[in-house]
Amino acid sequence: MNKPLLIEIGVEELPAIPFLKELPNIEKKWADILEKNRLLCDFEFFYTPRRLVLWHREFQVKQEDSVVEQFGAPVKIAYKDGEPTGAALGFAKKCGVSVDELERIDQGKGEVLYFKQEVVGTDAKDLLNDMVNEFISSLNFGKSMRWGSRTDSFIRPIRNLSIILGEQIVEGELFGVKSSNFSFAHRMVSYEPFTYSFAGDYFCKLDKNGVILYPDERRKIILDQMKTIEQRENVSIEIDAELLEEVVAITEYPTALIGKFDEEFLELPEEVIVTSMKEHQRYFAVYKDGKLTNNFIVVSNSKTDDFGYIIQGNEKVLRPRLADGMFFWKNDIKNGLSNEGLKKLTFVEGLGSMYEKSQREAKIANYLADEFGVEQKELLQKAVMMAKSDLMSEMVFEFTELQGLMGYYYAKLAGEDELVYTALKEQYLPDGEDSELPSNKFSSIVALSFKLDSLMGLFSVGKIPTGSKDPFGLRRAAAGIVKIAMEHKLPIDLEKIIDALISNYPGLDKKVLVEFFNERLFKIFDVNPTVLKAVLGSGETNVYEISQKLCALNPIVLSDNFKEYTATFKRVANIIKDLDTNSQLSIDESLFEDEQEKALFAKYSEVTSKSYDDYEVELDALFSMKVQLDDFFDNVYVNHEDEAIKTNRKNLIGLVYQAFRKIADIKEITI
Repeated sequence: MNKPLLIEIGVEELPAIPFLKELPNIEKKWADILEKNRLLCDFEFFYTPRRLVLWHREFQVKQEDSVVEQFGAPVKIAYKDGEPTGAALGFAKKCGVSVDELERIDQGKGEVLYFKQEVVGTDAKDLLNDMVNEFISSLNFGKSMRWGSRTDSFIRPIRNLSIILGEQIVEGELFGVKSSNFSFAHRMVSYEPFTYSFAGDYFCKLDKNGVILYPDERRKIILDQMKTIEQRENVSIEIDAELLEEVVAITEYPTALIGKFDEEFLELPEEVIVTSMKEHQRYFAVYKDGKLTNNFIVVSNSKTDDFGYIIQGNEKVLRPRLADGMFFWKNDIKNGLSNEGLKKLTFVEGLGSMYEKSQREAKIANYLADEFGVEQKELLQKAVMMAKSDLMSEMVFEFTELQGLMGYYYAKLAGEDELVYTALKEQYLPDGEDSELPSNKFSSIVALSFKLDSLMGLFSVGKIPTGSKDPFGLRRAAAGIVKIAMEHKLPIDLEKIIDALISNYPGLDKKVLVEFFNERLFKIFDVNPTVLKAVLGSGETNVYEISQKLCALNPIVLSDNFKEYTATFKRVANIIKDLDTNSQLSIDESLFEDEQEKALFAKYSEVTSKSYDDYEVELDALFSMKVQLDDFFDNVYVNHEDEAIKTNRKNLIGLVYQAFRKIADIKEITI
């Protein structure tokens, strides 16, 4: 028998950001609890700032009856001379019965002790309180708080609890709050609780009391209202996805409103205005003809007929925020960019100051400039040494997420070269999965210098990522290096870089860092891992060349006819397994006896004598040897009784293998 089940956990206003971080896990955690209690069913999860709601249209009122089977020790161990041993007595105790009640069963390997018990399902109402408490305990919002005289804690105080099965209030208690059939309206409707009789009554009364329970509906309302404002005001609103979800989480009855700030503040960089509005006030930016306007969108949680005072209040609150930004902006321009203050700013213990980090980065940049053929070395040194200077600015102190960007603005206003101020803006790119990349080779060197120094420096002092912990973003730094190399076709060879600069990083274990970097390649490249292993098996350490080899080889591996090649290369692998394929292999054509070995050597000589513009063409040529290889394997006996002929034939296959291995160690590929 099924009945609807409604669970509402009423709380004081939830902080949006920690709640949204846990949100993707919430339904899974409740589903796991349902499954553990043999009550799994479809359900929906809804939330507002002041309630978490689990709604089940059809919920089992009782667990299904079940049969529990338990298997014990073999009978020959459980009994000795007809008397039960400790194994039998222990199994009986575990099953909660006497030894005489145990049965025996043969599952094909001899008789073992056996006990079958029919378990009558428990009423759901007797389980729900513990389930709800377990659910709440499982939620991880980071910080939690205590209230009243309680010693337990939650993200916010619990104010009401409802567990309603059908029309019955299920007994329960959570943080001292007993289950009941009352809930709370929107604060601007009433501070008093309202009661309801069943789930349908609950949903209806919430709606009448100014609470839009469904987050999808609140999101749609906000977006529809913004669209109306755009059409009415002939503007466009920047819909920041994260900000939208935050606003959905903090409202029960949302209303999008347009406000205005003084036009003089548009002198500030756009990012300063937008960041100030978003981070401090949760406002959306407004544009017209592609330019930021002195308007903003605020989503109110008020239920009123007159929003004028709300708009005025938000305008009043925003003004001092922007005035602070203007003060920082003018002060920073007056003071100019200077890296002297970086000498007092510690990077990481054991790696000195941020100034010393900049010096190390400058050495890397100088090395990379030579490797990449960049001639503006003086400008490059200036850019690297200036790059972290905006950390000392008042604006970045207030808005840390604007580091690099503010350096760009201040350097541009100071009349620095375009290459320099662009590099300052792009020095941290890429900074995310879908992030933009540095726009040119000059900026790329600045960005690479930052990432490479972080990797070599932090590894040298033992700050190595473990498990899911990566506080310095070193996995992201490694991925960024690969992406930059691929975008700008840069011959980045980590092993060579380490060898050239390791004197600046005492304590660095080259092998550990290279292994870490290569492990990241398996995460970065979306290919069969054995294909990447094969490419690395070629001895290639140049990141760009690795990517090019993968781009050429992977489509071949994914093709339908590659399975035909695998059998051929298994035979190659078997023949060369005792051969030193790293040595110089020689062929004596006078020892050829069969036409097939002559044909294979001729084809090999033809393929390897040519130069190729790219790996795709070279691989096509190499794989074209399959016909001759198969003829060789089908018709030539490799293990000839004449040792010289035998060696000659093995060397021939070894040469073919070596030709492939310049691109990839093909025998490593499995599909």
